[in-house]
Amino acid sequence: MSYLVLARKYRPQTFDQVVSQVHVTQTLSNAIASNRVAHAILFSGPRGTGKTTVARILAKAMNCKQGPRPEPCNKCRACREITSGSSVDVFEIDGASNNGVEQIRELRENVKYMPARSTFKIYIIDEVHMLSTPAFNALLKTLEEPPAHVMFFFATTEPQKIPITILSRCQRYDFRRIDLEAIVTHLQSLCRQEGIEIALESLTLIAREAGGSMRDALSLLDQVFTGTQEPLDHQQVLDILGVIDRQVMFALSEAILAGNIADLLAIIDDVYRQGIDLKILYADLIEHFRNLTVARIGPKAVKLIDLPEHEIDSLRTQVKAFAGHHLNTILNTLLASESRVRFAAYPRVAIEMILIDIIQTKPALPIGDLITQLDKLRGELLGTGGHRCSEDGAMYEMAVPAQSPTAQPTGPNVLKPDAGGATPTVTAGAPDDDMDRTWGRLLDMIAEKNPSLASNLAQSGLKRVTASEIEIEVNGSEFNINRVKRRENLQLITTVCRSFFGRELALTITPRRTGAKSKAKKKQRNRIKQDALNHPLIGQAIEVFNGKLIDVKLL
Repeated sequence: MSYLVLARKYRPQTFDQVVSQVHVTQTLSNAIASNRVAHAILFSGPRGTGKTTVARILAKAMNCKQGPRPEPCNKCRACREITSGSSVDVFEIDGASNNGVEQIRELRENVKYMPARSTFKIYIIDEVHMLSTPAFNALLKTLEEPPAHVMFFFATTEPQKIPITILSRCQRYDFRRIDLEAIVTHLQSLCRQEGIEIALESLTLIAREAGGSMRDALSLLDQVFTGTQEPLDHQQVLDILGVIDRQVMFALSEAILAGNIADLLAIIDDVYRQGIDLKILYADLIEHFRNLTVARIGPKAVKLIDLPEHEIDSLRTQVKAFAGHHLNTILNTLLASESRVRFAAYPRVAIEMILIDIIQTKPALPIGDLITQLDKLRGELLGTGGHRCSEDGAMYEMAVPAQSPTAQPTGPNVLKPDAGGATPTVTAGAPDDDMDRTWGRLLDMIAEKNPSLASNLAQSGLKRVTASEIEIEVNGSEFNINRVKRRENLQLITTVCRSFFGRELALTITPRRTGAKSKAKKKQRNRIKQDALNHPLIGQAIEVFNGKLIDVKLL
């Protein structure tokens, strides 16, 4: 008898033997027990997870001599024939090679005949998404209202390609990717039955390469069995499968994190000499740094890493001394450069240059550290009465010199509180900045009562404020000035000034004239801005944040 591969030799024959698909097998068992099995069922999910196997078990459960029953006996004639694939009432059809409308028409003609020896005539169509559109259309009516003795079981890896009209007529079951631990446990059981000893490390490697597919895992295990002699050595397993040892990934990531270019190039050269595809190396490196990033997050995130516990411990140890933002930067760079490696004529050189760039690029500071340094700079700036920068690192402003809280400034050119201590008063000869702030507050009060008048005064300003008089310079045309001088507007301005200053003030409206005073003021402002630009702390702030100076504003 010819050799039977492990995937066929140990194919599950009951629902209990199916690995990691309890949500499907339990539901089907309950449906059979309650006699509520749908006439059309779709099994979807990744390759090698048990879709066709479950369809066969369900066919046996429905046609078993003692059934329908949740667990087929696997002893009666119907069960044995379905297991061997020789049943005349269970048809397994490959959707890829029988995808024409002619085959579906033939199926429609045959469904009207009763089963030969079983309870149900069952059609199992694998990779059903490969059927053509006319074939699907020909199947619609039969699928919706088949004869009572006919059942359809479909299997597919790409359910999104199936027309919605077909999906709506089927009861759908989604299979999950099998986790690494479940695959390793199943492989250990099969090795014990075969009487072959193999290291857990090798089985873990096989399970990881299977990518959640039990069929792939069994095929790789078969390859290892036939390619080596006992005792099985882990290095032999690596050579047969052509995969990279996990220790290489840890050594490579250690060289990257430590900034050791010499070790990095030596590891890549060793992998290259072994004949391993360097594009696979790069893909494994991306996955490894993803696992490092997840391990750095904390214990709750470890369940997202599909690796054995001892490797997870190694990941934690490796990232303990590195900040999370550093790992994020490396992973982002690896992902962004993936196309360079995929399409490179010389993948080795491309990988080397990408990793050297990662090592030579200084890690960016996290936002928390940036804010801390920014606060430190602001403290230095304000403490010296110098220049100040905004928190976004983009705008720099002049601050007035800091003064002691107990110092009482004197002289005529200051902003003073009135007798009540609440409302400020601007004296004659006060600084321009004090005048501008006072005018801004007056304009806000005018805007609340008469927005139109405030609009006319938008380009105006205070010229002089004394204990008994206030003079406003109005900017604009003669029409604009005359409009401000209307009786009702003058009364409103006078009322606002009385409310603001707390006393009666004589109001004078004059047209604004540009002259030497404005030029001198502009020259002074330009000088102050230039002083700010030349301040050493501004240069330091730009260097720390790798920023760009956009504007300088005077307070």
